[in-house]
Amino acid sequence: MCTAISVTAGDHYFGRNLDYEHTFGEQVTITPRNYPFEFSDGTNSSEHYAIIGMALPMNGYPLYFDAVNEKGLGMSGLNFPGNAYYSAPEEGKINVSSYELIPWLLAQCKCVEEAVELLERCNITNKRFKEKLEPTPLHWFVADKYRSITVEQTANGLKIYDNPVGVLTNNPTFDILLFNLNNYTLVTASEPTNLFSKKLHLRTYSRGMGGIGLPGDLSSMSRFVKATFTKLNSVFGTTEQEIVHQFFHCLYSVYQQKGSVQVGEGFEMTNYSSCCNTDKGIYYFTTYYNNAIRSVSMYNENLNSSALIIYDLRNEAEFIKLN
Repeated sequence: MCTAISVTAGDHYFGRNLDYEHTFGEQVTITPRNYPFEFSDGTNSSEHYAIIGMALPMNGYPLYFDAVNEKGLGMSGLNFPGNAYYSAPEEGKINVSSYELIPWLLAQCKCVEEAVELLERCNITNKRFKEKLEPTPLHWFVADKYRSITVEQTANGLKIYDNPVGVLTNNPTFDILLFNLNNYTLVTASEPTNLFSKKLHLRTYSRGMGGIGLPGDLSSMSRFVKATFTKLNSVFGTTEQEIVHQFFHCLYSVYQQKGSVQVGEGFEMTNYSSCCNTDKGIYYFTTYYNNAIRSVSMYNENLNSSALIIYDLRNEAEFIKLN
């Protein structure tokens, strides 16, 4: 399961937690402008926007978990089991397979408005990347500096939701996730007011009591509430370092510790957290076993090349001795 957020604090920042019971061999991957994409809608493109993000490079192809293009548009795919529905190709639609939706959009769209125009004509198909590789059930979070949307294709068709909170987790569908926030109207970052009864003199005995009622479990509905509250009440500061640190702290509010969520014989954990400054093309990330913030800048590479540029995550823990 996963959590993604979008923040505008001067520049635009876009990132996510990827939570799963094992890693996929993901790497920070830059797709330069002349990488030859061959999309299943029949279009071939070797001239497109450059892309940076976290991907599983397989057979020379970047299977992105989350990514941002050089124009500042970000997109991530989040697990959506039981609801995601991919169909056979439909005549009269732009047929795009689920595994290529992220690079297909980011290769040609510079903003959410352009992405919506394409998506409205789309059919997300069940075509497999490899014969033995089942399509992953996903919905998608798309954001630029000014707007966020959620994209879901269920048995009822493809829906594009405006996302006013700039947060996405997993099930249920986004309209239900958003409506559920109505249950938390009394939660506040401030000191709470006694609304229980005017007949009782009730007082706060601890800081943070305005947050009583916020969920603390790691279900997708609860993570949506907690991440939304944390993000919308966060103070991001003014410097790049302050903003990036605060962005990660928002993601850490719904961080999954190994042992907290059992899946079969294993345990789900936050494999990595990311934060990309989409204005500057800098992709920051941490991993479960190494929480030092590392970064890769797309503009330090030759973006006019045709080969993928890949960075390992340096996942080993780093300990600093002070004496």
